[in-house]
This record gives sequence, C-alpha cells and structure tokens, in this order.
Amino acid sequence: MTNCHPQPQSQSDYVIASLLDTDLYKFTMMQTVLHQHPAAEVEYHFRSRNIDLDFTDCIDDIAAEITHLCQLKLSEDELTYLGQLDYIKPDFIHFLRLFRLDQRFIHLSCHQGVLDLKIRGPWLHTILFEVPLLSIISEVYCRRHHPKPDWQGARARLQDKITVVKSDTSHADFRFSDFGTRRRYSRVWQQEVVSELAQQLPQQFSGTSNLDLARRLNLKPVGTLAHEFMQAFQALGPRLIDSQKMALEAWVHEYRGQLGIALTDVVGMDAFLRDFDLYFAKLFDGLRQDSGDPVEWTEKALAHYRRLNIDPRSKTFVYSDGLTMHSALDLYQQFKDQCKPAFGIGTHLTNDIMSHSPMNIVLKMTRCNGQAVAKLSDSPGKAMSDDEGYMAYLAQVFNVNLATVK
Repeated sequence: MTNCHPQPQSQSDYVIASLLDTDLYKFTMMQTVLHQHPAAEVEYHFRSRNIDLDFTDCIDDIAAEITHLCQLKLSEDELTYLGQLDYIKPDFIHFLRLFRLDQRFIHLSCHQGVLDLKIRGPWLHTILFEVPLLSIISEVYCRRHHPKPDWQGARARLQDKITVVKSDTSHADFRFSDFGTRRRYSRVWQQEVVSELAQQLPQQFSGTSNLDLARRLNLKPVGTLAHEFMQAFQALGPRLIDSQKMALEAWVHEYRGQLGIALTDVVGMDAFLRDFDLYFAKLFDGLRQDSGDPVEWTEKALAHYRRLNIDPRSKTFVYSDGLTMHSALDLYQQFKDQCKPAFGIGTHLTNDIMSHSPMNIVLKMTRCNGQAVAKLSDSPGKAMSDDEGYMAYLAQVFNVNLATVK
C-alpha cells in the first residue's frame, strides 16, 4: 500500500486545500437553494457526542484553518469538472465562479474545553461550511491528541476489510461508497483509503461522496440530499405537517428524476412513510437509512412499496448509519434478493485508528428564517434542536414519541 503521513507533504499543509473537499450533496442542495430559496437565513450549531473531548489546545489551530478556508475559491479546472456533472446547471457554475465562504458568519469560542461553534447567515452562503468545518475539527484534534498513529496497524485493518469483500464470491454484487470526509483522521489518510479501495475492489467500490477525491481519482461522486434540506422546509412552508412533502417536491422540481434517493429519518421513518405516497414512491429511485434499526427500517420500506404495488427489487436502499464492512455485508446478504442494497461507509474507513475512539461530531441546522427547526431521527440521542418546546411540537404534529428519540 502507498505511504501515508499524518500531515500532507506535497499539498497544502492546511486541512482543506479545495472547496471541492466536501460531500457532493452540499453542492446539490446549494444549487436548489440558489434556484428556490436564495433569501433564506439559517443557523447551524456544533455538537460533539463524545462528552470527554477537550478542545482547549485546538482552538487557535481551528481558527487559523477557518481563516484559510474562507480564502479559497474554485479553480477553472474544478468548475469545469462540476459543469460536466449533468445535474449541475450553468447558472450555478457562474455563481460558484464568484463564491467564497465568509468568515463573518462563523462564531467560534471554547469554554472549559467545550467547543462552541455556531453559523448564522444566508443559507446560500453558509451551506458549504458544514463538512469542511467538521473535517478541520477532526483533523486538528487528531493532530494534537493522537499525532503518532499506528499506520502499520491501520493499513492492516484496511486490508482486512478489503479481503473480507474479496474472499466470498457471493459479494460480487455488493456495492459501497466512501462517506468518511467529515470525521476522517486526515485528508491524506482518506485519500489513501479511497485509492486502495478503488484499486483493489473496482467492482464493489462505487465511489466517494468527496468531490475533490472523485475528481482527482476519476471516481463517481455519490450523494443526493441531507437532513438540513428536509429540516429547512419546516420553516419555509405554510404548514408544518406538509414540510416533508414540500421538500420532496422541491427536489423533484430541481432534478427531474436525477439524484432520486430520499432521506427518511428527519421526523422518523413512520412519519416519512405516511408522506411518501405512490406519487413520490414512483418518482424517487429509493430511500436512505441513517438512523434506527436497519433491519426494522428495511422491513417497513419493503412493506410500504409492496402496499403500493411497487416491486421493491426495483428500488435502491442506501444504508449510511455507522456501518462497518461486516455490518454492511450482513445487511447485503439479508436483503439482496428483496431490493437493491447500497452502502455508505464513513468513520469505519477513514478514522479506524485504534489508538483512539473516533470522534462523533455534527453540525446541524437549528433555525431557518428565525424559526426553530429540528431533526427527530430514529435513534435515541441523535435528535437535535436548540428549542425543546419546538421539538415537542414537531413530535406532536408528526405523531412521534419524543421519549424514544431524545
């Protein structure tokens, strides 16, 4: 396997060297915001689910990285690459030619080791912050607290994952992608992981959510939309109860049948399926599971399609919630004859450094146009809002038991 170092050597020493070093769905959502809600104002809040992390000695480095991030622009080569994606429109490319992230929208501090990070500003001008900021926080923390990882062990574990897939002919139709940008150990390690997967598993490795790696390694960029898109419509529409349907309609209007994977857990799978009627079930290519029990989720999705007289074998089910290679393969074997399973594997690929526990950090939208928005999820502990009263109201409107998700 290729050599890897904890810090970049031939590229910039900064964590983020390109605005494309982010997930595809940030750009696909950004294009939709430009065309449909360019005046929306939002807030995002950072949360670390690892309660014992101390960022005191990281805050200055994080601030310096953010300053550098806000100096980046897309090059003409990068814009040409984006323009070759058939769902990216020319006017969006013209907008991106002028675009830079604005540091004025970031509010950063550290109190007794706890990192306080908020983003406030126009949705169109803040939507690209999330993934690079999380990557910066993860890599800076790893540099400070885990500067000498066991690279030999990390490479051996990566090879074990590759061998597991190669070792069984029943895995021939297994498909997975890299979803590991936001919590990676480092940019260089993610590139090594993705390069090895592409080289050794050309049939099973579908691509990466990271646009920069997809461009430079000639891989397929993977992604559609994220929770924030569905959350924003809790504030953008006249009725909260219709917010999911409005978000799905907006997506269909923008992409006309492309990028057709719907995310199901913003207010829970049961509430999602009540809105995902025959119209949407026919328009979308499939669903993405990002919280809750994946087996229970799959059984509900299969039953829903069958009630609508749609053969679920024609639909793609994307799993992306804390997967390991083994858990992904188990789900594949269980459901490969009933649907088209696909898998997005993140931290288990890009931060499987056994000298420390991977960070579990998020940066989620909490307000849109001055109104609270929230994610309820299908897993306890993954709900997020800065307004407990609103979260209770959201749960009441969508008939969700709040005690099961908090």
